Amino acid sequence: MSRAVSPPYREMAEFRYQLRRFLRFSELAASAAGLEPQQYLLLLALRGLPPGMQPTVGVLAERLQLRHHSTVELLDRLERRGLVRRSRNTRDRRQILLCTTPRGGRVLWRLAQHHREALRMVGPNLVRALRAVLREPERAGRRGSAA
Repeated sequence: MSRAVSPPYREMAEFRYQLRRFLRFSELAASAAGLEPQQYLLLLALRGLPPGMQPTVGVLAERLQLRHHSTVELLDRLERRGLVRRSRNTRDRRQILLCTTPRGGRVLWRLAQHHREALRMVGPNLVRALRAVLREPERAGRRGSAA
């Protein structure tokens, strides 16, 4: 009969802490650039879409895990600031496609550079914490039971 193994709470907590540290950095960097954190994430999702994905509100809402109307509101604010542009799909005039403007691209580029620098510093801790969470349950359970 196998002994039940408890979840690796310490490892999961450490991973969550390391991830939250990076996310907090991201929030502060976006704010310093004059953007709401969600606006930065929308610009990043838009420019970073995988090949073949249409840059539509629905796709971005899914990528950001937001409701459609919340994504539209973010886009409205970004468009008013001249950071994104909407246009009709030439093949299907019912569909609206999105793109970053040159100004939006510059803002995103600067923020992405800062994020890469931050990831170079916190990345090893994030990877180490994730690996600890993903270890075999028996090994993590034995370590955790000694405490």
